[in-house]
Formats: sequence, structure tokens, C-alpha cells
Amino acid sequence: MQRCPFQLLRLPSSIRTQYASQLLKHTRSFNISIARCAQAQKPVTELERRIQAIPIERFRNFCIVAHVDHGKSTLSDRLLELTGTIAPGGNKQILDKLDVERERGITVKAQTCSMIFKHEGEDYLLHLVDTPGHVDFRAEVSRSYASCGGALLLVDASQGVQAQTVANFYLAFSQGLILVPIINKVDLPSADAPRALEQMQTAFELEPSNAVLVSAKTGLNVEKILPNVIRQIPHPVGDHTKPLRLLLVDSWYDNYKGVILLVRIFDGQVKAGDHVVSFATGIKYFVGEVGIMYPHQMPQTTLRAGQVGYIHFNPGMKKSQEALSGDTFTTVGSEHTVEPYPGFEEPKSMVFVSAYPLDQSDHGHLEDSINQIVLNDRSVTLQKESSEALGAGWRLGFLGTLHCSVFEDRLRQEHGASIIITPPTVPFKVLWKDGKEEILQNPAMFPDTDTQGQKVAQLQEPYVSATITLPEEYLGKVIELCEANRGEQKELNFFTATQVILKYDLPLSQLVDDFFGKLKGATKGYASLDYEDAGFRESNIVKMQLLVNKVPVDAVARVVHSSQVERLGRVWVKKFKEHVDRQMFEVIIQAAAGKRIVARETIKPFRKDVLQKLHASDIGRRRKLLDKQKEGRKKLKAVGNIVIEHSAFQKFLAK
Repeated sequence: MQRCPFQLLRLPSSIRTQYASQLLKHTRSFNISIARCAQAQKPVTELERRIQAIPIERFRNFCIVAHVDHGKSTLSDRLLELTGTIAPGGNKQILDKLDVERERGITVKAQTCSMIFKHEGEDYLLHLVDTPGHVDFRAEVSRSYASCGGALLLVDASQGVQAQTVANFYLAFSQGLILVPIINKVDLPSADAPRALEQMQTAFELEPSNAVLVSAKTGLNVEKILPNVIRQIPHPVGDHTKPLRLLLVDSWYDNYKGVILLVRIFDGQVKAGDHVVSFATGIKYFVGEVGIMYPHQMPQTTLRAGQVGYIHFNPGMKKSQEALSGDTFTTVGSEHTVEPYPGFEEPKSMVFVSAYPLDQSDHGHLEDSINQIVLNDRSVTLQKESSEALGAGWRLGFLGTLHCSVFEDRLRQEHGASIIITPPTVPFKVLWKDGKEEILQNPAMFPDTDTQGQKVAQLQEPYVSATITLPEEYLGKVIELCEANRGEQKELNFFTATQVILKYDLPLSQLVDDFFGKLKGATKGYASLDYEDAGFRESNIVKMQLLVNKVPVDAVARVVHSSQVERLGRVWVKKFKEHVDRQMFEVIIQAAAGKRIVARETIKPFRKDVLQKLHASDIGRRRKLLDKQKEGRKKLKAVGNIVIEHSAFQKFLAK
């Protein structure tokens, strides 16, 4: 029955609804047909033909585990060149795609790449994950391990085993990964490969005979790594004939395609046009494109069991909140036959800062910029807040201080943002007398009023277990530093004649207060630090505020341990005095812990000489003029608001 659009409008609403639902159904099936036809019409490339001919027994999924700056990204480049995935020379650190990664020489986002390697006359499909080494990006590392069967444990020949090598080893070991030891930078004059091998055997019980000694920079011996990977790392297990079961490992946002998912296929296969459903959210999607990273996105006809690749949907997934790392997807209809994969634990924010635009007129632009970066970094938590002193802003939560610093760099570089960031604070826990527990992230929420104080049973702050590796000659200085930062020593081991592993429990608030910088300074850069969450403990903490003429400056409030109040108070008032302009009346700057004033500075007012016209007048006349001036100042002080420039806050909050 053909009807023109105007006739449709005259029909009853129930029939119009029926027409609309039928039309939507036909449009969807038409879209799927188009997607499938587009895939079918694409000529199968030589690369895809080679991949389709490789059975799952010749797949290998592996990552590189190492301490910061031990050469992971350079080694990844060499392996990609060796397998012909990229041309030799040219763009270095191909898997470090962010500007901040190249500038700082660190890996922030785990990046992946597929390679084809010919070994003993047969093609092998290798999938490499380049993971971050720094403790703040531990969530990226543990997600990457879930998609791998083994790892290259990379150690610098001159530095030996470091704190994050130890931590990442245990993380990989707990997930059951097979480890292949690699000693890098053997070309350096200071290289001591036998010592590094001995440390690996002592610390991890890895056989030195399995190790490969390489120089990723010069390419020495790199060709021996992949045969070792094929020999030692097991192939992934999966069956491409079973119903689809895929694990979401990571996601990033594309302005045109929406959210793109990095996935590991455990069973079955996925192709364009498939109708899939998420176990975590229950939302259904149509697959728009599937492919592999080679090293950039390269579309394929299908992805099958054992492979790691990317998929995006048509219509695209718009919200990155729908892409929960560790979620399992399957085809619609197979939900009851497929067992979802146990998800990853979502990382918890440990460090909080407040961010405000330098000029409130930039608020909208800055909000867009923050939201764009958060799309690609799910571990940042975000909520709005406002301050009387600095205006409208946001409360941002990060995994650690480096994570926060990288985020700030990306805002400034990629989006040209002008921003004020407050010093990092940590969450604290309140146990109320009625048995409730509450974790508070903002110092403004601290229960410091009399009525709230009577209801509090206990206050707790977060602690971390820190592992520090250092040369033995700096041991005294490091113990002194840890004790000064309220640390409790747990363990001290000499794992070689000159190297020490020191374990301390430290309050997280001390750690975020530039502990890493102080540690590097005390050991001339030779110590390395790794830490993990050790829960909350009871603590004598108080809220510290800055008062200007008895009015609290909300942007500067912090929760600190009572032992630090006096020292911090003196530093605060002295520093703030430098940046506040003189007024026509006296300005009093005070630091207060609870109701107790712990430090004070005074800024004298501008003073007009009211006696300059008097020559030989009597004392009464002089007194009268001075008293009048005094009264005027009192009046001015009562009605006059102190004008504190934004730049004063910026300079005060800057390190």
C-alpha cells in the first residue's frame, strides 16, 4: 500500500507509530546490508590473505615489561622494523603517539601493534603491546596483561633491576605470563650484563641461559628475540567455531567514528554488520568495521579467536562511559550460552586537584578541552566545583602525581589552556559514631565545625606500601627521608653486595608532596620508587586554612597531619604575603588549623602624611588629625573588600 507523506499525517497516531517502527526496522537491516556489501566488495589484500592462512597455533600475544626509561619503545621500533611493519629509520617511538610521551620520553597509554614474522619458512602472527613503566599507569599495564600470553622482561644493563621492574614482574607473574628475560643497552660503556643477569636470577629466579643480550638503539642481537618469543611463549587458546566472546581491553575516542574499542577475541569471530551486546551495560550495537593495528588502523574482513584488534560500531558509540574496560561482548542471542570474562578492577583515584580557568570567560573552552582528554583517559574522575576566590572550576581525581602532571601538560599543549591547578590532596575517611563510613575527596567537606566534630569517631588517611631500590651508599639518607615523612620501615634486603631493596609504609599525603623529587635529590637520581595502595589508617589530621582579614580563602584549604601544621603555616603566610598587593588599610594574613591560629603576617597600609601642612601647631591639633585618620582606616577596613589578583593565587599555588 503506497501512501504519500501528506496522507500519512492524516492517519491515526497508532498507525503512524506502526509505520515509523517498520521504517526504522527496514532502515537498520538496509544499513547492515550496506556494511556487509561494502566489506564483501573490498578486495582481500595480500596481507589479509596471509593472516587468514595462519592457524591459531602460530599466534603469539606478548608485551614488554620494564622500568621507566629502560628502552621499551625503542625495542618496539626495532621489532616493527625487523618484521617489515614499518620502514627502517624515519619516525622514532612509533607507538608513543601523544606529544607528551615524546617530549618526556615516557609511555603513558599502552599501544598495540600486530606483526607478521617468517620463522623456519612459516608465517607467525605476533601481537605486541608496549606498556607504560611508571607506577601511576599501572591500570594500563594490568589491562594489557589480560590480552597477552607472555612478556619480555626488559632490564637496563647499566642500571640493573629497579623498583618498577620488581613491581611489574609480580603483576605479570600473578597473571600467569611466561617471562623472557632481555638485557638491553649492552653497548653502553657502563653496561654490566653479568651483574644484571645475576640480579634477575636472585630477584625473580629466571634462568640466565634463556636471556638475550641486546642493544635496541643499535639493533645488536634484536633478531634473536622473536625466535625466543615463538619458542617460549604459548599460543592463545580459543575456538573460532564457538559463539563470539570478546574482551574489551581499551578504548579511545575518534571525532568521526565515535568510541573505538581495542578487543581480544577469545572465541568465535566478528565481522562488519554483526549485532553484538555488552554484558556490563546490556546495550546492543551493530559492528561497523573490524581491523588490526599495523601499526595504524588497518580494516580486515573478520577478526577471529586469538587475535587482538579494534572494532567500531555503526552508528558509532557516542559515550566513552559505555566502554567499560574488562567488559565482555557477544552476538545477540548468545548471551545465555557465553560466560562473561571476569572484568578488571576499575582504578581508583588517589590524588585530587582543583582546576580553575585563569580567566572565567575561558570556562566553556576549558570544559570542552577537559572533557575531550577524559574521553581517552577513563581513569580521571571529574566533578564541578566553585570557589569564592577563583570562580567556577572542577575537582579532578588522578592515579598519581605524574598522571596529574601529564594531564596538565596535555591541556596546555593540545588545547592551549590557561589554567590554575591547586596542590594535590588525597582523600580521607571519616568514621561517624553512628557506624557510617564516608570517604571525602575535598578539604572543604572536612568535619571541622563543633556539631560535626562531636559526631566523628575516627579520622583516617590513606597509606601506601613503597618499594625503593637504591645503591647501598645512600641508605642512611633515604631512611632519614622516609622517617621524616612519617614512614614505617617494613623490610630491608641486600639483593646484591651494593644494591638495597627498602620497603616502607608511607602516608600518601607525604608521597604526593614531591617525595619522589626529594628521593632523587638525596640519591643523585640513583634510587627508584614503586608503590601500591595499603588502605586507610587512623591519623591525627586537621584542616588547615589561610585567612585574610579573618575570612578563609577556600581555594587554599588542605587536610594535613597535626605535626606539620606549624611549619606549613609559617611557609604559607610568608609566601602569600609576597603576592598580595598593599591596600589602603591593614591586611592580616593568618594560617589556622581548626580554630587555632598557627602563623601570622601583616601587610602595612599605604599611609598619607596628614601632618605635613602643620608647622608649629600644638600637640592637641596633631592628635586630633591622627585620630581622625585612624577612624577613617577602621571604617575603610569594615567596608573595604581585599582585592586579591588571580596572579597572586597562581604564584602562590605554583611550585
